[in-house]
Amino acid sequence: MPGNSQQNEENGVKRFDAKFWIGIGISAFFMVLLFRKLDLSKLASTLKQMDLRYIAVAVSLTFVSYYLRALRWKFLLLPVKSCRMRHLYPATIIGYMANNILPARLGEFIRAYVLAEKEGIPSAPVFATLVIDRLFDGFAVILMLVVTLFVMTFPADMQTVATGLRTGGAMMLVTYLLIVAFLVLLKLQTVRAIKLLEVLMKPFPRSWGEKLIPLLGSFISGIRLSRNMSHLGSIVILTLLIWTSATIPIGLVFESIHISLPPAASLFIMVLLVFAVMVPASPGFIGTYHYACYKGLSVFNIVDAQAMGIALVLHGIAFFPVIFAGMYHLWKDKISLNTAAGKETTGESV
Repeated sequence: MPGNSQQNEENGVKRFDAKFWIGIGISAFFMVLLFRKLDLSKLASTLKQMDLRYIAVAVSLTFVSYYLRALRWKFLLLPVKSCRMRHLYPATIIGYMANNILPARLGEFIRAYVLAEKEGIPSAPVFATLVIDRLFDGFAVILMLVVTLFVMTFPADMQTVATGLRTGGAMMLVTYLLIVAFLVLLKLQTVRAIKLLEVLMKPFPRSWGEKLIPLLGSFISGIRLSRNMSHLGSIVILTLLIWTSATIPIGLVFESIHISLPPAASLFIMVLLVFAVMVPASPGFIGTYHYACYKGLSVFNIVDAQAMGIALVLHGIAFFPVIFAGMYHLWKDKISLNTAAGKETTGESV
């Protein structure tokens, strides 16, 4: 009964969250898979021999990448409002912190909500800029994947796998470019794009088109991107800098345990980690993140304790500093994470 359901929620009785527990199960599965034959004494030895100076630089560069993300967001928001970096940077940190500890990528909504509150603007157009933000990131990751696969030398017993990866990477890049081209056409020539979509949807049930087309029209109307070429150029350059500053720490972790690998190795591991965090898992992407890193390192003959040590340290660098920083900004700005999550998931805005 609706009344009983509402009463249960008011009394704090939560329904069974299947997605959450499936994620926990997936994380547990991969962690058991990784640790079942691992020599813990060798893992401890690997961690002890790490040069912490490299780790300190890696953590610093991680925060540089977040600052660059906030700066890129500033350019994406210009058609909405010229926002201040003292608001953009904390909102970015809080959003990524929330992504690390909350399910369902709620950090994206919280990031938009926090900035909208600070700048006194509606959260809907702010969130729309994050869609563009992710499009630039997606293109950068796929480009890194294609470049890496074509410059890397795979072991002799992995040549068939390498050929498949290269073909798949190239297809993904072409598909992504077609999607971006369609979105640009949809924005600049909305009527023509909708007619093209209607033609493409003819083989599918009519109800699909009736739902998709209005939704797409509403979505594209909320997206605004500056047509100033210097702004667009800045966004592209910042995207390259963001992923450079996010990838260099991987090489620094290699160096911290005296392993020398080519830059392509860092790019390859970064791409795998990006795909790993897309897999449903527990908050913090525990298990899937480590497994992707561990298996990726095996391509370079880094296995067992060394591979697991690198995976653990990379996860620690990527997640714990931003969690602590996000908590600090929440405390400093007197923001309730529960309130921000609640308002965004119920659709409330400024």
